[in-house]
Amino acid sequence: MSDYNVIVIGAGCGGLSLGALLAHKGRSVMVLEQGERVGGCCSTFDYKGYKIDLGASIIEDPEVINWAFQRMGTTFKDEVDLVAVDPTYSAILHDGTRVTYPISLAGTAEAIRKLAPGDVKGWERYSKKMAGFLDAALKGFFTTPASSLGEVVRMFARTPALLKYNAMFFSSYEGVMRKYFKDERVLESMSFHSFYAGLPPALLPGHFAMIPYSEHDGIFYSRGGMIGIPRGFQRCGEKKGMKVRLNAPVKKILIEKGRAKGVLLEDGTEMTADIVVSNINSKKMYFDLVGEEHIPWLAKAGLKSYTYSMATPMLYLCLDYTPPLTDHHTLMTVPMDRMNDYWENHYKKGDFPAEQFGILSWTTKSDPSLAPKGHHVIAVTLAPGPYRLNGTTWDAEKPALIEKIIKFLSGKYLPGLDKHIVHADLSTPVDFERRLRSPEGAIYALRQDLPHSLMFRPSARSPFIRGLYLVGASTHPGGGVPTVTASGMIAADLIEKYEN
Repeated sequence: MSDYNVIVIGAGCGGLSLGALLAHKGRSVMVLEQGERVGGCCSTFDYKGYKIDLGASIIEDPEVINWAFQRMGTTFKDEVDLVAVDPTYSAILHDGTRVTYPISLAGTAEAIRKLAPGDVKGWERYSKKMAGFLDAALKGFFTTPASSLGEVVRMFARTPALLKYNAMFFSSYEGVMRKYFKDERVLESMSFHSFYAGLPPALLPGHFAMIPYSEHDGIFYSRGGMIGIPRGFQRCGEKKGMKVRLNAPVKKILIEKGRAKGVLLEDGTEMTADIVVSNINSKKMYFDLVGEEHIPWLAKAGLKSYTYSMATPMLYLCLDYTPPLTDHHTLMTVPMDRMNDYWENHYKKGDFPAEQFGILSWTTKSDPSLAPKGHHVIAVTLAPGPYRLNGTTWDAEKPALIEKIIKFLSGKYLPGLDKHIVHADLSTPVDFERRLRSPEGAIYALRQDLPHSLMFRPSARSPFIRGLYLVGASTHPGGGVPTVTASGMIAADLIEKYEN
């Protein structure tokens, strides 16, 4: 008899939502986490009374997460103390122009009118198009398996409304946005969202152009830090007997006669299970934990062809003053063509300049309890950072980079910043790799372009190891808190279908 019915490797939102859902189905579940806290990129750590989000800083598309909680007889808002964020964000354009987009669609139209009157009609057409696409995507794309061409065909057959938008999958983010907006400043204000999915506007598939619209359905922050979301799933699972073990890195997945039978921990402990679920990078999982001897040659070639997603360096700032910001999120933007140029002529060449673009996440704006009274926290999502720096290393450059980036931010975005820093730390791609064991610090596991999407992404149900399932950013529908939660629901449904 196995120790557990299900062992889950990795306590990110995908693994915890899957584990909690299966525990509510009566299965005995053990979730193993290599680190000291749950959540993966959706986590929060403490520095001398300052609570700092590791990566994720808001929640979009909360409806998807709510579906997972509803399956367990509760709701997202009942399990996680959510703070509504409005406006969606402010943007400081490269020329100093500031624009703020409220949750209200009409309010955003008015903001666009002040910036570029000629693009108001484009905003209205864009909003109408994306409202229809988002509704179809939520109903079909997010919670439907896409492991084969047949499953993708069935996805579109069950949600025929998706067929109206199939051209978006074969266009680019930039191509879609330029259909609706002509003013370069409006385009700039909505361009950084492409990096929410890991690629510049010219390379990201066009269906991700719904992101700036989807924020207007409501965005939220978890009071106490983003770790509140995975902890919500953890509590729901533990109520039904799910166990979570921290500081328990897995060395090997035990395979017997082509079936997953359990895991071997790095400390030598063996645990057996009827089903093993991986919530870690699929490429790493197959080559390091399963082993090439268990992978068919064609699958091996396919896995080797996958490209890791971009990494995103994060600058964490603890401050003793109120920063000159107005909103939870402030985007530091550059024109769309400069974002594309950055990818080709900086990121791909191993260059990481001190002059940055990205997101200023002022989390204490939404939750002052994250810092001592009168103090604040800002997590700065910087431009994509190459894993390998040209001619040097991240460890060697980190102290100087912190100083240079703070000087840049002080001069352009946050006057006085350099005089009010209590603590500053830079988490580089190498640091993320060490902390999360994410190869090359890849925040979305694998790239999210067309060759890495739908049936081309690793299957949620392993096609060659029986009893092995995948959740998280490595599998459909991809990276991001709502999407990895959706992967948990997809895998839970597959397990209920195939493992009774």
